[in-house]
Amino acid sequence: MTRRQKDLHGVLSLFLVVETVSGARGPFTGTHMSSPFSASDVKQTPTADVYIQCREVCGLNVSDRCDFIRTNPDCRSEGGYLNYLEGIFCHLPPSLLPLAVTLYAFWLLYLSLILGVTAAKFFCPNLSAICTLLKLSHNVAGVTFLAFGNGAPDIFSALVAFSDPRTAGLALGALFGAGVLVTTVVAGGIAILRPFTAASRPFLRDIVFYMVAVFLTFTALYLGRVTLAWALGYLGLYVFYVLTVVVCTWLYQWQRRRSLVYSMPGTPEMLPDCEVEPVSSNGYDYSEEYRPLLFYRETTAQILARALNPLDYRKWRNKSVSWRALKVLKLPVEFLLLLTVPVVDPDKDDGNWKRPLNCLHLVISPLVLALTLQSGASLSLTLGKTCALQEARPRRSSGPKSLSCLSADGFYEIGGLFPVWAVVVIVGTALAAVTFFATSNSEPPRFHWLFAFLGFLTSALWINAAATEVVNILRSLGVVFRLSNTVLGLTLLAWGNSIGDAFSDFTLARQGYPRMAFAACFGGIILNILVGVGLGCLLQISRSHAEVKLEPDGLLVWVLAGALGLSLVCSLVSVPLQCFQLNKVYGFCLLLFYVTFLVVALLTEFGVIHLKSA
Repeated sequence: MTRRQKDLHGVLSLFLVVETVSGARGPFTGTHMSSPFSASDVKQTPTADVYIQCREVCGLNVSDRCDFIRTNPDCRSEGGYLNYLEGIFCHLPPSLLPLAVTLYAFWLLYLSLILGVTAAKFFCPNLSAICTLLKLSHNVAGVTFLAFGNGAPDIFSALVAFSDPRTAGLALGALFGAGVLVTTVVAGGIAILRPFTAASRPFLRDIVFYMVAVFLTFTALYLGRVTLAWALGYLGLYVFYVLTVVVCTWLYQWQRRRSLVYSMPGTPEMLPDCEVEPVSSNGYDYSEEYRPLLFYRETTAQILARALNPLDYRKWRNKSVSWRALKVLKLPVEFLLLLTVPVVDPDKDDGNWKRPLNCLHLVISPLVLALTLQSGASLSLTLGKTCALQEARPRRSSGPKSLSCLSADGFYEIGGLFPVWAVVVIVGTALAAVTFFATSNSEPPRFHWLFAFLGFLTSALWINAAATEVVNILRSLGVVFRLSNTVLGLTLLAWGNSIGDAFSDFTLARQGYPRMAFAACFGGIILNILVGVGLGCLLQISRSHAEVKLEPDGLLVWVLAGALGLSLVCSLVSVPLQCFQLNKVYGFCLLLFYVTFLVVALLTEFGVIHLKSA
């Protein structure tokens, strides 16, 4: 027996010991032992027991850790571009483990920065352009496309986490953790920065819908599964929420028109759902000072160089040192995104049309889509089934196959000879050449709106790729520190995904628009939990043709769900008692609530707080 077979046999024996102690009859009990870890065995293995074994890698001898990581099916990443566990336990000595964890932490922060930049500067503007193209009202767009753009990191993280049963707890922890964070820290910070009177009807509407969503998730956790009907119920509830927003807005406008006709003043409860955008006190446009006195026509090369430059030198001179340091970190990401993601801006006269760059996008963006999908699960599932069918069919001729699954370098090929990415490059180059010679630099073409959809798809895949790496890093850190997915979700993932929204809402509050910021707190998290859980479970059900199993990480999940429900109930009761006037006392109480919740959650994770066994 070789050393690798001995390691596999040892891991298998460890699984049998765990199953025997737990009293559960596992799939390996009484099975044939000649082929350890066959495909059927791995699929039937209880995920909770296997995940405990992956987290126990630090308890093994140093010489056995690498083999354990490489042979244990649970330690393999389902997607992503880097294997973080192998990097720690196979490529670095144990003495450099603190350095590896530190580098992973910095890489996690940088991935959060990538998520924020992609969503704010590329994903959301293209969604806004699509909303303008489809002529959607501001209210409908705000609770659908634009809310999806603002919550893209949370939603994509949930979709990636729900795609693997081992990390479903990470998604629940992140969604619940972000809910507690936003409804306490962000909402309390807004009340502290600028006390205000909340809009009563939108507040009651949003908090009731969010409580229903939390109750649905709590019930799914109690039942331990999410069925197809349950997942569709999440999405149906979000559709009902959108319809409620539309109807309430129409009723408010109708009542307002009647009050104007009869000269009746509006009641304090009838506050608008949104506020007017801030307008400069003087209508002077200072950008006119920087325009040249003599008009000149830029060359194609100058247009391309200016379009690919992510740095505004006028802002650079006027900003602080901290802003410049953060901008330096953003420059590589922004340049790469400018090169691969087209952006359509309806507010500009030319719609942000840059002929040389947009022609370049026709080649690069489809190439990014093809390469990203080929390395991900979407195309793997489709082509994997096709290749499996081809291999199952009897070969009647010795001619080349119509489709070869993977080439030697890992890319799909047509006929076993021509790679798919080469076809994408040829077609994209032809379209770019036709577009370049059929258009001009000064006037956008009629089909320019199509670039908004191309930019939407490309930026969505960038966000999905970054979210996949975030989930894999957090799972690796959980293995190293023996932490549950839930505590990682409610801390690191929730903080990383919510930090951008927190800064945006605090900025709005300081500028004098606290009600707009407060309304955004609840509107975004409703979308995140309903679409994140509903769509994530629906995609997993469609792939596996089975219901999604939810296995809570002990008492911590119930502490998290209970804390979120308690914070919502407290706000639902206390805010109307204050006549919807939110002051600094209310804000500090919310901050104290979050600190208390965080302490209780960490004490529960480390076993200080636990349930007594009967």
